[in-house]
Amino acid sequence: MNKVSIIVPCYNQAEYLAETLDSVLAQTYSNWECVIVDDGSKDNSCEVAQEYVNKDCRFKYVYQENEGPSVARNNGVRHSDGDYILPLDADDLIADTYVEKALGVFERMPDVKLVYCQAKMFGECDEFWNLPEYEYEEMIWGNMIFCTAMFSRHDFDKAGGYNPNMKAGLEDWDFWLSFLAPEDKVFRINEVLFFYRIKGGSRNVQALNTERELLQRLYHNHEDIYVSYLQDIIWYNQMIKAHEWECQKRIALKEKEVRSSKAYRLGKFLLKPFSFIKKHL
Repeated sequence: MNKVSIIVPCYNQAEYLAETLDSVLAQTYSNWECVIVDDGSKDNSCEVAQEYVNKDCRFKYVYQENEGPSVARNNGVRHSDGDYILPLDADDLIADTYVEKALGVFERMPDVKLVYCQAKMFGECDEFWNLPEYEYEEMIWGNMIFCTAMFSRHDFDKAGGYNPNMKAGLEDWDFWLSFLAPEDKVFRINEVLFFYRIKGGSRNVQALNTERELLQRLYHNHEDIYVSYLQDIIWYNQMIKAHEWECQKRIALKEKEVRSSKAYRLGKFLLKPFSFIKKHL
């Protein structure tokens, strides 16, 4: 029976942590462990976590000085011993059947490398999270897989974990670029099993202020991927310019054709008195 390690990094999320851990405790699949990594919290996250450690031996508590979510997740994985990994932020929720259904995909389709699901936002926003379906070439230009997706521990180790230099955000996108290759199979469960909390002070909202710097770092972390697409980008840009030039040429020719037509000249002649009146009003 495969064991799943649910990794929960937590930084000052005590007010939400219990709800998150309750969603773990409610899983229909029982062979799991949950590693709570306290990333140097200044609130009572430690006390909340310890309540669950005392309540159920499947919970573990790890403390570290504040290093950001990438280091916290890597640290959590190091303290785990599961066959599969499921990251979960300390303010989000998973449906009670998520672990069971994700594992079921791996059992039915062993060639799948990553399993995730459909999602819903809650909190300040309550609506379906309409993310585009996964395509590797599309993911290069924008992430469509949230962090709470399941993968094997073996593949995590092979990818090298999360990059610590993505401390301010986009660490999930950066990890998927390290984790996935173009030929890898990704499966999305066609059911809402993940709930993403929206709140005004979310780290992702704050990260917008440094988005340019983060994107540059992401590019440098995966320069080999982006350079391989550079030729296609240049070609596409040239094709767009050629198309625009062709359209402008056709418009100019059509305009010239219209201006030389009898109907245009007759219309201009008939409107000439009105133009004179308007000019001198």
